[in-house]
Amino acid sequence: MIAKREVWKYKGNENVWVGKYKNSHNILHWHYDCELLYVEQGKIDVFCEREKYTLQSGDALFIDSGCMHYMQAQDPETLLAVIVFDYDNVKPYLGHYALSSPLLTKDYNIKEIYAKLKKELTEKNMFYDAVLSCEIQKLVIEIFRSEEITTRMSVGGSAQAFKRLLCEINEKYEFYTFNDASKFMGMSPAYFSRFFRAMSGMTFSQYLNYVKIDNAIRLLSTDKTLQITEVAIRCGFSTIRNFNRIFKELTGYQPKRLPEGYSFNDKFARPIG
Repeated sequence: MIAKREVWKYKGNENVWVGKYKNSHNILHWHYDCELLYVEQGKIDVFCEREKYTLQSGDALFIDSGCMHYMQAQDPETLLAVIVFDYDNVKPYLGHYALSSPLLTKDYNIKEIYAKLKKELTEKNMFYDAVLSCEIQKLVIEIFRSEEITTRMSVGGSAQAFKRLLCEINEKYEFYTFNDASKFMGMSPAYFSRFFRAMSGMTFSQYLNYVKIDNAIRLLSTDKTLQITEVAIRCGFSTIRNFNRIFKELTGYQPKRLPEGYSFNDKFARPIG
């Protein structure tokens, strides 16, 4: 998913979502919901708030509301259980606190809790939404009682400006440049280069290529009459050779051989349950 605020749409009034994914990959994004990741098998790199964490089977990571993050599975067989829930559900308890590190030191019976949440969401028995809310609150309270915590800090101006920058890049990607971005942030090129990598875990050019290729995939999928050269030009590539090279590098396919229904903008790889 290209970096922007992601808005979760829950079914009904429960404000909780669960799912399992294989070979999860996504790109820098954030949301105001909280997200709990649990690795059932395999290995995955997760970038969260300026740090990269490598999770293996049995590891869990808590992504707090508003945190910038993305993930890249190291193993195609990596299986990830994900629990997403509305921050307002736990805000009365956590409004003043945050975890010192998102990487959890215990598993907190997450597999069992995941199964219970899944059952409630599937069966939807009377008061199921209240049960879900209670289960999430109990889990989060246990995590924050057991892990090292710190006082929750207000979001700084540079972090907010960075999110606005990402939105601007998404809107003007065809002609947007490194100099445009550094001027937007009011930083020298050298300082901005370090700042962007620290905030995103990648270089500006890497991120811009993700945005361009994401839009190229959408054009190829929605208008079959477009020539590859025209797609490359519309997405801001100066040469077809450069476009083909970066497209293959990021998707694994040549533009002409992109599978039907391929989506580079999915939040995760295809769900399996």
